[in-house]
Amino acid sequence: MTATEWITDIALVLIVFRQLREGRLDHKTFLLPLGIVAFVAYSYLDSVPTGGNDLVLIAALTAVGAALGIAGGIYTRIRALDGNLLIKAGAVSAVLWIAGMGARMGFQTWVEHGGGADDVARFSLAHHITGQQAWVTAFVLMALTEVVTRVATIFVRSRAVRAGTALPVLGRTA
Repeated sequence: MTATEWITDIALVLIVFRQLREGRLDHKTFLLPLGIVAFVAYSYLDSVPTGGNDLVLIAALTAVGAALGIAGGIYTRIRALDGNLLIKAGAVSAVLWIAGMGARMGFQTWVEHGGGADDVARFSLAHHITGQQAWVTAFVLMALTEVVTRVATIFVRSRAVRAGTALPVLGRTA
């Protein structure tokens, strides 16, 4: 992994760690993670491979990212206090975020330095995945989808809290 990749991944993990302490929900809550994934998408998404089962791989990892992001947004507490909205990532939200980011970092480290390249090549050949770009695209879209769906879920829930119609979350409100 390059230094830029490490910095990007660590920055995304630190965003949730920052939210473990309750703080004000503001534009930075939305713009910072979206800006980071926009940079990553711009840097790594040259094309979307469509050969073989590339789209199946991409769709599967994108769906995992969406599930992690929505769940992470649901398990983030949002409440109103004195005209402000406050946000606090719960333990489940943090674990989901770190699991998603950690899985991507772990996979990349395993492939590059842990001898996993041959295993991934065999898997790709057996499952008709056409090459490295399919994996890159799948993991980048997984990250992008995780961030966008988490931010979108928090945005929708924050609007409901502000309107006084907090959306129920697994038997509780905001």
